[in-house]
Amino acid sequence: MTRTAIVAVLAVFFASAAVAQQSDDQFLDELYSLREFEQVTISPDGHKVAWAERAGNVGVADVDGSNRKTIAGAASPAWSPDSRRLAVLAGKEQKQLRIGDTMLTNVKGFLDEPRWSPDGKSIAFLFIENAGREAGPLVAMSRAIGVISETIEEQRIAVVDVATKKLRFVTPADMYVYHFDWSPDSRQIVAEAAPGSGDNNYWVAKLHVVDVAAATMRPLYTPKLQIASPSWSPDGKSVAFIEGLMSDEGSTGGDLMVVDVAGGAARNLTPEIKASVTSLAWSDANHVTFGENVSGESALARIDVRSGAIETLWHGAETITSQFVIGASLASDGVTSAVIRSSGTHPPEVWAGAIGKWTRVTNLNEKLVASWGEPQSLHWKSDGFDVQGWLLTPPTTRSSPRPIIVWVHGGPAAAALNRWPIEYAALLVRHGYYVLFPNPRGSYGAGERFTQANVKDFGYGDLRDMIAGIDAAAALDPHVDASRAGIWGWSYGGFMSMFAVTQTNRFKASVAGAGIANWQSYYGENDIDQWMIPYFGASVYDDPAQYAKASAITFIKNAKTPTLVLVGERDGECPAPQSFEFWHALKSLGVPAELVVYADEGHRIAQPKHKRDIGRRLVGWFDKYLK
Repeated sequence: MTRTAIVAVLAVFFASAAVAQQSDDQFLDELYSLREFEQVTISPDGHKVAWAERAGNVGVADVDGSNRKTIAGAASPAWSPDSRRLAVLAGKEQKQLRIGDTMLTNVKGFLDEPRWSPDGKSIAFLFIENAGREAGPLVAMSRAIGVISETIEEQRIAVVDVATKKLRFVTPADMYVYHFDWSPDSRQIVAEAAPGSGDNNYWVAKLHVVDVAAATMRPLYTPKLQIASPSWSPDGKSVAFIEGLMSDEGSTGGDLMVVDVAGGAARNLTPEIKASVTSLAWSDANHVTFGENVSGESALARIDVRSGAIETLWHGAETITSQFVIGASLASDGVTSAVIRSSGTHPPEVWAGAIGKWTRVTNLNEKLVASWGEPQSLHWKSDGFDVQGWLLTPPTTRSSPRPIIVWVHGGPAAAALNRWPIEYAALLVRHGYYVLFPNPRGSYGAGERFTQANVKDFGYGDLRDMIAGIDAAAALDPHVDASRAGIWGWSYGGFMSMFAVTQTNRFKASVAGAGIANWQSYYGENDIDQWMIPYFGASVYDDPAQYAKASAITFIKNAKTPTLVLVGERDGECPAPQSFEFWHALKSLGVPAELVVYADEGHRIAQPKHKRDIGRRLVGWFDKYLK
């Protein structure tokens, strides 16, 4: 080819790249127009539905979608027991508890999870007085400057009398409460709580019973692992909850447990179940309806707490949620429900009706249309385990093979589900990539034995599961080019993207988001070291070898794979020094590497401009090394 021809070709190439970049921005803008739901709740009488959008509005409608209205700047809707009143948290700079135009609180701090007492006289909520930031380790941490000391802002339960607006705390000042539920007589509250730092001590939280009048707490149950979703039985005799190995507060999965309020050992109602319980609600004094992840799919089931007999009420490949995890909001009849439904080709909307017979309530995302294929559920064998994942395909079929990207979910106690693709997955398939979302050992969906199978084994069995998934995808679809595989993920997925390139040359490119390069140094850098004890068996000071075994930096001289490293500047879960350490090592060894630190971001990237930048860099990196 002549020099003139080469110049002409390059000119066309760069012009095409500019058009593609512009179209990518438009594509991302369309995806960012998604109306995301954070919560849905049905009134006790089953006649009305309320939902909260992430953008900061609450919608209300009849179950058939009629008589719809919006409460601007509101969150966390909660129905009164008589279904006549709706409490919300509303306000611009400072959210307050409101019922209609009546403001029940006038406080400064962080409020969350309002719940009416069964007698309808009071509302309890979680409250961090004078909070310096939003609760939780996902947000940007406060800057560590000056004299460093552990500042603890305790999240307590506050109760406000609806008639008098009198507010008081009912839990001690030295206890951080994560979640709670009222007793049916409105005199007590069951609380999941621990002393000390809320970000760090979720993993050692216990069940407590709160005497509302006396404002005292007594311990009820000390778990072996982590607990979530405490719920008091209608007869007042017992509390149901979920217990399992959970790496993040809010990412719930495990077995369904019940304990008598009077005391005694807790009973596991779902031993050996090949699924993960993710949510629960009492249907009556003898039955609990629960949401579950079954091999990457959603299900609702009902269990008889006396016999342990389980009846599946609904099971589908789509994702259904009520708030964060698989589940439904149930009316008093135990049948009428509201859910948020989503799939890989259908954006989320609110639906309501009898379980499994829902009709759509909202149409907020009806203009969004998938430009990619229907995700396929894959199943494969690895080391005797049955492993599942989802394969997202490019929009059209071509004769030439295409690269595949392994997208590793966070956690590790989490799962990839069939839900509306987040922007990066859609962007990757738009650029001609297959995207595999594996659920390797350590994930939810196959029971506690599977979830706990990566204990003291980070980066080994789980990596073998992922590599086997690439071969399974290639066996399913001949257009998958297994020789051109990339890997990427955030948090635990970022760790795997770092560790994998020190263990195998199977991946031709890697993108590590908020990764962990060195578990030994990480232990002293992060704000949530308590989560590591159940996984590593001991602290780093007691068993440093176990931490070194799972560290990419231990095997860094094996790395040859070009790696893009991304992280938030003020990430408390996976601090930026971990990314610096990995990037520095790769550069020192001559491995192509790039590091991008996003200003003022925490573990969860929040600013749209940063999200767009990640998308562009992700595609650009894989295009450079896989095409």
